[in-house]
Amino acid sequence: METYGLHHYPGRLFVVEGVDGSGKSTQIALLRHWLVSEGYTVFFSEWNSSLLVKKTTSRGKRKQLLTPTTFSLIHATDFADRTEHDIIPPLKAGAIVLADRYIYTAFARDVARNVDQAWVRELYQFAVQPTRAFYFRVPLEVSLRRILTGRSELKYYEAGMDLGLSNDPRQSFIMFQQRIVDEYEAMVSEFDLTIMDATLPIPEQQRQMRKLVLPHLAGLRRQRPPLPAKELENIAYGIETPQGTNRLGLK
Repeated sequence: METYGLHHYPGRLFVVEGVDGSGKSTQIALLRHWLVSEGYTVFFSEWNSSLLVKKTTSRGKRKQLLTPTTFSLIHATDFADRTEHDIIPPLKAGAIVLADRYIYTAFARDVARNVDQAWVRELYQFAVQPTRAFYFRVPLEVSLRRILTGRSELKYYEAGMDLGLSNDPRQSFIMFQQRIVDEYEAMVSEFDLTIMDATLPIPEQQRQMRKLVLPHLAGLRRQRPPLPAKELENIAYGIETPQGTNRLGLK
Protein backbone atom coordinates (compact mmCIF):
# COMPACT_ATOMS: atom_id res chain seq x y z
CA MET A 1 0.00 0.00 0.00
CA GLU A 2 1.19 3.50 -0.74
CA THR A 3 2.54 5.42 2.22
CA TYR A 4 1.81 8.87 3.63
CA GLY A 5 2.60 11.62 1.14
CA LEU A 6 2.81 9.32 -1.89
CA HIS A 7 -0.91 9.10 -2.69
CA HIS A 8 -1.91 11.22 -5.68
CA TYR A 9 -5.64 11.49 -6.31
CA PRO A 10 -7.67 14.14 -8.18
CA GLY A 11 -9.98 14.72 -5.21
CA ARG A 12 -9.41 16.90 -2.15
CA LEU A 13 -9.21 15.91 1.52
CA PHE A 14 -9.90 18.43 4.28
CA VAL A 15 -9.70 17.41 7.95
CA VAL A 16 -10.39 19.06 11.29
CA GLU A 17 -8.53 18.35 14.51
CA GLY A 18 -8.55 19.57 18.10
CA VAL A 19 -9.42 18.60 21.65
CA ASP A 20 -12.99 17.73 22.64
CA GLY A 21 -15.12 20.85 22.80
CA SER A 22 -13.01 22.84 20.33
CA GLY A 23 -15.94 23.26 17.93
CA LYS A 24 -14.29 21.40 15.05
CA SER A 25 -17.38 19.29 14.30
CA THR A 26 -19.56 22.38 14.00
CA GLN A 27 -17.13 23.99 11.58
CA ILE A 28 -16.74 20.99 9.30
CA ALA A 29 -20.54 20.58 9.20
CA LEU A 30 -20.88 24.21 8.07
CA LEU A 31 -18.12 23.71 5.51
CA ARG A 32 -19.93 20.64 4.19
CA HIS A 33 -23.16 22.60 3.68
CA TRP A 34 -21.28 25.32 1.84
CA LEU A 35 -19.41 22.94 -0.48
CA VAL A 36 -22.62 21.07 -1.33
CA SER A 37 -24.35 24.38 -2.03
CA GLU A 38 -21.53 25.26 -4.42
CA GLY A 39 -22.29 22.13 -6.43
CA TYR A 40 -19.40 19.92 -5.36
CA THR A 41 -19.66 16.22 -4.57
CA VAL A 42 -18.81 15.84 -0.88
CA PHE A 43 -18.23 12.74 1.24
CA PHE A 44 -17.90 12.74 5.03
CA SER A 45 -15.93 10.45 7.33
CA GLU A 46 -15.91 10.56 11.12
CA TRP A 47 -13.39 9.17 13.58
CA ASN A 48 -14.32 5.85 15.19
CA SER A 49 -17.39 5.29 13.00
CA SER A 50 -16.54 2.11 11.11
CA LEU A 51 -19.13 -0.63 11.66
CA LEU A 52 -16.23 -3.11 11.66
CA VAL A 53 -15.18 -2.13 15.19
CA LYS A 54 -17.93 0.15 16.50
CA LYS A 55 -19.63 -2.49 18.67
CA THR A 56 -16.30 -3.68 20.03
CA THR A 57 -15.24 -0.15 20.91
CA SER A 58 -18.55 0.62 22.63
CA ARG A 59 -18.41 -2.60 24.64
CA GLY A 60 -14.79 -1.98 25.63
CA LYS A 61 -15.56 1.56 26.78
CA ARG A 62 -18.70 0.51 28.64
CA LYS A 63 -16.85 -2.19 30.60
CA GLN A 64 -13.62 -0.15 30.84
CA LEU A 65 -11.61 -2.94 29.22
CA LEU A 66 -9.48 -0.87 26.82
CA THR A 67 -5.76 -0.50 27.45
CA PRO A 68 -3.84 2.29 25.66
CA THR A 69 -2.43 -0.17 23.10
CA THR A 70 -5.82 -1.82 22.54
CA PHE A 71 -7.36 1.61 22.07
CA SER A 72 -4.68 2.46 19.52
CA LEU A 73 -5.09 -0.76 17.52
CA ILE A 74 -8.89 -0.55 17.45
CA HIS A 75 -8.79 3.03 16.17
CA ALA A 76 -6.18 2.08 13.57
CA THR A 77 -8.45 -0.73 12.38
CA ASP A 78 -11.37 1.69 12.20
CA PHE A 79 -9.28 4.15 10.22
CA ALA A 80 -7.95 1.52 7.82
CA ASP A 81 -11.49 0.33 7.04
CA ARG A 82 -12.74 3.87 6.42
CA THR A 83 -9.68 4.74 4.34
CA GLU A 84 -10.27 1.78 2.05
CA HIS A 85 -14.03 2.22 1.66
CA ASP A 86 -14.92 5.85 2.48
CA ILE A 87 -11.87 8.00 1.74
CA ILE A 88 -9.78 6.67 -1.14
CA PRO A 89 -12.65 5.80 -3.55
CA PRO A 90 -14.16 9.32 -3.51
CA LEU A 91 -10.71 10.87 -3.85
CA LYS A 92 -10.01 8.67 -6.86
CA ALA A 93 -13.30 9.87 -8.38
CA GLY A 94 -12.31 13.52 -7.96
CA ALA A 95 -14.69 14.28 -5.08
CA ILE A 96 -14.15 16.18 -1.83
CA VAL A 97 -13.75 14.21 1.40
CA LEU A 98 -14.22 15.89 4.76
CA ALA A 99 -12.90 14.11 7.87
CA ASP A 100 -13.96 14.94 11.41
CA ARG A 101 -10.64 13.95 13.04
CA TYR A 102 -7.88 12.14 11.24
CA ILE A 103 -4.57 10.43 12.00
CA TYR A 104 -3.44 13.38 14.11
CA THR A 105 -6.10 12.44 16.65
CA ALA A 106 -4.35 9.10 17.11
CA PHE A 107 -0.93 10.75 17.19
CA ALA A 108 -2.11 13.08 19.97
CA ARG A 109 -4.33 10.80 22.05
CA ASP A 110 -2.30 7.60 21.84
CA VAL A 111 0.95 9.33 22.78
CA ALA A 112 -0.89 11.14 25.58
CA ARG A 113 -1.72 7.62 26.83
CA ASN A 114 2.01 6.76 26.75
CA VAL A 115 1.95 4.71 23.54
CA ASP A 116 5.27 4.96 21.69
CA GLN A 117 5.20 7.91 19.28
CA ALA A 118 7.26 6.28 16.52
CA TRP A 119 5.13 3.13 16.69
CA VAL A 120 1.89 5.07 16.28
CA ARG A 121 3.21 7.04 13.33
CA GLU A 122 4.36 3.87 11.63
CA LEU A 123 0.95 2.31 12.23
CA TYR A 124 -0.73 5.01 10.10
CA GLN A 125 1.79 5.19 7.26
CA PHE A 126 -0.90 4.10 4.78
CA ALA A 127 -2.95 7.27 5.36
CA VAL A 128 -3.59 9.81 2.59
CA GLN A 129 -1.97 13.17 3.24
CA PRO A 130 -4.74 15.82 3.61
CA THR A 131 -5.04 18.73 1.23
CA ARG A 132 -5.34 20.87 4.35
CA ALA A 133 -5.64 19.96 8.02
CA PHE A 134 -7.21 22.47 10.41
CA TYR A 135 -6.26 22.45 14.10
CA PHE A 136 -8.78 24.25 16.31
CA ARG A 137 -6.87 25.72 19.24
CA VAL A 138 -8.92 26.40 22.37
CA PRO A 139 -8.19 26.92 26.11
CA LEU A 140 -9.01 23.78 28.09
CA GLU A 141 -11.30 25.70 30.44
CA VAL A 142 -13.40 26.71 27.43
CA SER A 143 -13.55 23.19 26.00
CA LEU A 144 -14.55 21.76 29.38
CA ARG A 145 -17.34 24.32 29.73
CA ARG A 146 -18.63 23.51 26.26
CA ILE A 147 -18.58 19.76 26.91
CA LEU A 148 -20.50 20.08 30.16
CA THR A 149 -23.16 22.24 28.55
CA GLY A 150 -26.09 19.86 28.27
CA ARG A 151 -24.62 17.06 30.39
CA SER A 152 -23.46 16.88 33.97
CA GLU A 153 -20.42 14.62 33.87
CA LEU A 154 -17.40 13.61 31.81
CA LYS A 155 -16.99 10.18 30.27
CA TYR A 156 -14.39 7.79 31.70
CA TYR A 157 -11.98 7.69 28.75
CA GLU A 158 -12.76 11.25 27.70
CA ALA A 159 -11.40 12.40 31.06
CA GLY A 160 -8.40 10.06 30.87
CA MET A 161 -9.50 8.27 34.03
CA ASP A 162 -7.88 5.08 32.76
CA LEU A 163 -4.46 6.69 33.26
CA GLY A 164 -4.84 7.26 36.99
CA LEU A 165 -3.89 10.93 36.75
CA SER A 166 -6.48 12.03 39.32
CA ASN A 167 -9.54 10.65 41.09
CA ASP A 168 -11.40 13.85 40.23
CA PRO A 169 -12.80 13.56 36.66
CA ARG A 170 -12.50 17.29 35.97
CA GLN A 171 -8.92 17.46 37.16
CA SER A 172 -8.09 14.30 35.24
CA PHE A 173 -9.68 15.79 32.13
CA ILE A 174 -7.55 18.93 32.35
CA MET A 175 -4.36 16.91 32.88
CA PHE A 176 -5.11 14.42 30.10
CA GLN A 177 -6.29 17.01 27.60
CA GLN A 178 -3.21 19.13 28.32
CA ARG A 179 -1.09 16.19 27.24
CA ILE A 180 -3.12 16.01 24.03
CA VAL A 181 -2.74 19.76 23.45
CA ASP A 182 1.03 19.45 23.87
CA GLU A 183 1.12 16.78 21.16
CA TYR A 184 -1.02 18.85 18.81
CA GLU A 185 1.16 21.90 19.29
CA ALA A 186 4.25 19.85 18.48
CA MET A 187 2.58 18.60 15.28
CA VAL A 188 1.70 22.04 13.92
CA SER A 189 5.04 22.49 12.18
CA GLU A 190 5.71 18.77 11.64
CA PHE A 191 2.52 18.23 9.62
CA ASP A 192 1.79 21.82 8.55
CA LEU A 193 -1.47 22.03 10.48
CA THR A 194 -3.49 25.20 9.94
CA ILE A 195 -4.22 26.82 13.30
CA MET A 196 -7.75 28.13 13.85
CA ASP A 197 -8.65 30.31 16.83
CA ALA A 198 -11.58 28.31 18.24
CA THR A 199 -12.55 31.13 20.61
CA LEU A 200 -13.64 33.38 17.73
CA PRO A 201 -17.35 33.61 16.86
CA ILE A 202 -18.57 30.64 14.81
CA PRO A 203 -19.31 32.75 11.69
CA GLU A 204 -15.82 34.27 11.72
CA GLN A 205 -14.16 30.86 12.02
CA GLN A 206 -16.25 29.59 9.11
CA ARG A 207 -15.39 32.59 6.93
CA GLN A 208 -11.69 32.00 7.54
CA MET A 209 -12.04 28.29 6.84
CA ARG A 210 -13.86 28.84 3.53
CA LYS A 211 -11.26 31.40 2.45
CA LEU A 212 -8.48 28.87 3.06
CA VAL A 213 -10.33 26.03 1.34
CA LEU A 214 -11.38 28.00 -1.74
CA PRO A 215 -8.00 28.03 -3.58
CA HIS A 216 -7.85 24.22 -3.37
CA LEU A 217 -11.13 23.84 -5.24
CA ALA A 218 -9.67 24.99 -8.56
CA GLY A 219 -10.00 22.27 -11.18
CA LEU A 220 -12.66 20.26 -9.35
CA ARG A 221 -15.80 19.46 -11.31
CA ARG A 222 -19.16 20.65 -10.01
CA GLN A 223 -22.13 18.34 -10.37
CA ARG A 224 -24.49 21.30 -10.72
CA PRO A 225 -24.52 25.12 -10.47
CA PRO A 226 -24.33 26.69 -7.00
CA LEU A 227 -27.63 26.92 -5.10
CA PRO A 228 -29.25 30.33 -4.51
CA ALA A 229 -28.37 31.72 -1.09
CA LYS A 230 -31.94 31.38 0.22
CA GLU A 231 -32.24 27.77 -0.87
CA LEU A 232 -28.92 26.94 0.81
CA GLU A 233 -30.11 28.62 3.98
CA ASN A 234 -33.26 26.52 4.06
CA ILE A 235 -31.34 23.29 3.47
CA ALA A 236 -28.66 23.97 6.05
CA TYR A 237 -30.73 25.52 8.81
CA GLY A 238 -34.40 25.00 8.06
CA ILE A 239 -35.24 28.66 8.69
CA GLU A 240 -35.56 31.93 6.83
CA THR A 241 -34.14 35.23 8.03
CA PRO A 242 -34.00 38.74 6.56
CA GLN A 243 -31.07 40.32 4.70
CA GLY A 244 -30.08 37.00 3.13
CA THR A 245 -28.22 35.71 6.20
CA ASN A 246 -28.71 32.56 8.24
CA ARG A 247 -29.00 32.37 12.00
CA LEU A 248 -25.18 32.28 12.36
CA GLY A 249 -24.84 35.48 10.37
CA LEU A 250 -23.19 33.80 7.39
CA LYS A 251 -23.94 35.15 3.93
